[in-house]
Amino acid sequence: MSADPDDGWSLPAWTYSDPEFFGVEMTRVMRPSWQVLCHTSDISNVGDWQTLEFLSESILVVRGDDMHLRAFTNVCRHRGSRLLSGDASGCAKRITCPYHGWTYGLDGRLVGVPGKSDYPGLDMASHGLVSVELEVWRGFVFLRLAGGGPSIATMMAPYEELVAPYRFDELRALGRVTRRGRAVNWKNVSDNYSDGLHISVAHPGLTRLFGRSYGVEAEQYVDRMWGVIAEQPSAKWSERMYQRVLPRVDYLPKAAQRQWLYFKLWPNVAFDIYPDQVDFMQFLPVSPMSTLIREINYAIPDERREMKAAHYLNWRINRQVNAEDTALITGVQKGMTSSTFTHGPLGESEVCLRSFGRKIRGLIPEARQHSPPASGWSNRARPA
Repeated sequence: MSADPDDGWSLPAWTYSDPEFFGVEMTRVMRPSWQVLCHTSDISNVGDWQTLEFLSESILVVRGDDMHLRAFTNVCRHRGSRLLSGDASGCAKRITCPYHGWTYGLDGRLVGVPGKSDYPGLDMASHGLVSVELEVWRGFVFLRLAGGGPSIATMMAPYEELVAPYRFDELRALGRVTRRGRAVNWKNVSDNYSDGLHISVAHPGLTRLFGRSYGVEAEQYVDRMWGVIAEQPSAKWSERMYQRVLPRVDYLPKAAQRQWLYFKLWPNVAFDIYPDQVDFMQFLPVSPMSTLIREINYAIPDERREMKAAHYLNWRINRQVNAEDTALITGVQKGMTSSTFTHGPLGESEVCLRSFGRKIRGLIPEARQHSPPASGWSNRARPA
């Protein structure tokens, strides 16, 4: 098989702002993708629920009387009203529509209709909540609007041995979900997360922490990045104190005691795995030029003062990294509007960006074109 001539090039700039391309991405890339919602410990009791706003859908996950987790669209089957507030959480014995009072059990069955005699032909059994695909992987709850692709377990299979020692099932939230809007295309956030070349240029703090140990690699559905905390003390107090106070974690192997580990699951979910905590982050597309970054930190309960200090110092270090990344992706998004830039070369070491572009072009062949096709291209028949 001949080499793909586009494999050594970035996706064209127009794909990072074009509304029609964005619409196709949402159908072909995002709807079939897994989205992380929360950890099972966040919805551990009967009736606990959480919702996620994604692609104009609101998805509800609730723990039933049988302790099973189920996912549904957060929509009443009567008139389409939202049942529970979007991007929220709570606990309920039943789910009752705020509009007309139709009531659903925690298993999604329609169990109550005010004035039921007014609906003589109503089949209660066929008017339960509409199910959404759900998978629990190592304690994290994932949702998918359209099926057909691999499970999270399959996607992460190459790294199960690396992840297993971190005891994800025992994690508990350190805080609450934060949501940060960014005026960039979601792919710019995703590209930046997996870009190893910018670390030594644009993140002096991480470079002081890791030295030259930062590495990247790409599997079929997962990118992995990593860096090892250097023994040379940093000149910055928060980094130096993190190096000093980070305690030993008895359940982690020696190689993980001083390692920061990152995974990006295709196409927009990331896990930051540290000796002291685990974060997830997802890049939710809002519009061609707007992305919502949703994230939260978890840790295995540990009352040691050193560990609590490590949590705080980790936050300080990464707050600065986030600020640096925001400036970077904003600059790239602005630069892509220039008439002088169409696409750029990718080095052989940029394996994650090459892999990402390969997947996008496979799902949307028009991404091979250096300028946008004539309007309406998405309505024409997709090549077999």
